[in-house]
Amino acid sequence: MIKTIEVDKLTKKFGSFTAVDNISFSVSSGEILGLLGANGAGKTTTIKMLCGLLAPTSGKIKVAGYNAYLQAEQIRTRIGYMSQKFSLYNDLTVWENIHFFGGVYGLWGKQLKLRAEALIDDFEMRPFMNLTVQSLPPGWRQRIALAVSLVHNPPIILLDEPTSGVDPIARRMFWETIHQISANGTTALVTTHYIDEAEYCNNVLVMVDGKLVAAGQPNELKSLYNSTTMDDVFLSLARNENTKI
Repeated sequence: MIKTIEVDKLTKKFGSFTAVDNISFSVSSGEILGLLGANGAGKTTTIKMLCGLLAPTSGKIKVAGYNAYLQAEQIRTRIGYMSQKFSLYNDLTVWENIHFFGGVYGLWGKQLKLRAEALIDDFEMRPFMNLTVQSLPPGWRQRIALAVSLVHNPPIILLDEPTSGVDPIARRMFWETIHQISANGTTALVTTHYIDEAEYCNNVLVMVDGKLVAAGQPNELKSLYNSTTMDDVFLSLARNENTKI
C-alpha cells in the first residue's frame, strides 16, 4: 500500500513542556487511522504539525509524498483539514460556504459550480443549501464542515475531533460518511477523545501525555490487552499498565 503520511520520531516542545514526544507512525492510502487520547494528550498538536500549521521541534514528516519542512504549501493543496473549532462562516449559507472555500483552494467558474453541486448531493444537503449555517443543528454543521474540507478533492483529510459536541446519532452518520470517503481511496486521520470511535477505524494510535503508547487494529489491541472494549484498553494504558508498544 502507498504510504500517504509518514511520521518519524516527531517531537514538539513548548519551552520545557513536551507536547508530542518522539512519535512514529504511517498511514496508507484509503486507510482510516484514529488518533485517540484524552484532552491534552497531544493529538491536536500532532495534526497541526501534519497540516504545516506548527513547526516540529525535531523529527521527520512526509504528507502526500512531500517534506513538511520544505514543501508545506504543496501539502496544503493536497489535504482537507477540519479543525477542532468550528471552521465555517455562520452567517453565510451552506452554498456560500462551499463556494467561498472552493475559491480559497483555487476553484472557479464552472469547475467550482460542478464540484459544489456534487457535494450538495453527496452529503444530502440540498434542503439546506440556502440556509445559513448558524440556523442548522450541530450535527449538520459538522457534516457541512466535512464537505467543505473535501471541496478540492484532496487525497488526505485530517479531522481534529470532528464529532465533539454532537449527539450519538449524528456521530454515527458522520462516521458512515467517512467510511464512504475512504472507500473511494481518500486517507482519513481522525483525532477523537471518544474511545468507542476506535471501532470505526482500520487502525488506531493511542496517545497519553504526548507519547504513543499503543498502535494496531482495534480487535488486535483488545486481544493484546485482554479487554472486551477499547474503553478498557484505554483505561489500562492511561494508568500506565501493560504498555506494549
